[in-house]
Amino acid sequence: MTEQQRTEHNMLMEYIQDDCIVDIEIKIEYPPVALSFGEKLIQTKNEDFYVPIALGTYGNLSVITAPPKTMKTFFVSLLASAYLSNNNIYTGKIKGHRDNGHLIHFDTEQGFWHCSKVFKRPLDMDKNIPKDNYHHYALRTVGYKERLSFIEWFLKNKIKEQSLVIIDGIADLCADVNNIEQSNELVASLMRISTKYNCHIVNVIHQNYGSQKLGTGHLGSALEKKAETVISLEANTVNKNWVTVKCGRSRGYCFDTFSFEVNNYGLPQVVNDIYDPLA
Repeated sequence: MTEQQRTEHNMLMEYIQDDCIVDIEIKIEYPPVALSFGEKLIQTKNEDFYVPIALGTYGNLSVITAPPKTMKTFFVSLLASAYLSNNNIYTGKIKGHRDNGHLIHFDTEQGFWHCSKVFKRPLDMDKNIPKDNYHHYALRTVGYKERLSFIEWFLKNKIKEQSLVIIDGIADLCADVNNIEQSNELVASLMRISTKYNCHIVNVIHQNYGSQKLGTGHLGSALEKKAETVISLEANTVNKNWVTVKCGRSRGYCFDTFSFEVNNYGLPQVVNDIYDPLA
């Protein structure tokens, strides 16, 4: 290592030290909630109070994992609608905590016609949502490297407030989902972006039938380890028209299992707060 390389290395280490140090004398508030389902009673010596049970907080990642044909895009629409509306007649206990934040929805898999149907759905669920705070992009024709670059560029240059980001098809941001190094690099980039731009990133990933593990190779494993919340969808065992939503894992309080269906107008709605309607 040359003298210049040593100097540059020391400068980098100094920067990391200053940027990553945690002062335990300073009270760090719990990250603000972006999406929640229900509330939790907290009892202390001084008072009792309720806190929202987070599906995701700003500055963190979550994962939606679902086998094929479990209506994951409809569930994504439920989350989008709840976030943009804060709450409406379709979303049940799902609540958005948007304030003045934005929703940015990226789809990497579908063409423009199918994307347009998905992106319009929150507007059909609530025509009063603020359109200026809702952004949607179909990235199917963009290379995997440029997809991640565009997402960060958009957040850096177009968004100033804390926001919710949905990436439907996170595997399409990686060249080889079975490559450990590439998978870890992508997840590290997502963690950095969520922290730097104070957003919550919802990642949608496939799950194999009959498996409790996230599909899509090492990328699924890396996301599962780093995600704040893992949200699992599965076909309801009692009502074939329902999809059940479970908390696969959470760093905070686990939300209660609930179900949703697609109504006669093609719109998703929460139908029950328990897994088995006969219970």
